[in-house]
Amino acid sequence: MQRTLIILKPDCVQRRLVGEILGRLEAKGLTLAALKLIQVDRSLAEKHYAEHKDRPFFGGLIDFITGGPVLVGIVSGPEAVTVVRKMLGKTNGVEAEPGTIRGDFSSSKQNNLVHGSDSPESAAREVALWFTPGEIVDYELAGSQWVVG
Repeated sequence: MQRTLIILKPDCVQRRLVGEILGRLEAKGLTLAALKLIQVDRSLAEKHYAEHKDRPFFGGLIDFITGGPVLVGIVSGPEAVTVVRKMLGKTNGVEAEPGTIRGDFSSSKQNNLVHGSDSPESAAREVALWFTPGEIVDYELAGSQWVVG
């Protein structure tokens, strides 16, 4: 099983889409391993988006992610990183395919509702940044043999 980080961003929380998006992830067969509602501080945001530090949009990105509460979580499942990225759709909601989360609910590049790790390596780094080992719960869902084969 693979783990990936998800962040349901301030626009997602403010638009009350958290339940809809978590429901889609669960319906796909992914398992929730951790969830917490937090107000992201600037230091954590800058660490998370460190690879974008020298880009012109960095300041706006930090202001956005710290602008309201987020639900940060870990989901697990076979190929979880790839599965979540495909479910999210293209970063720009205008370009995202209908049926994806961004394609159905976003029409913005910045206000694109959800972050998902872009590789297993990024997922490992991001999970360690946002969660302590004691906050992550591993368990098997009853009936999971009917979802994952």
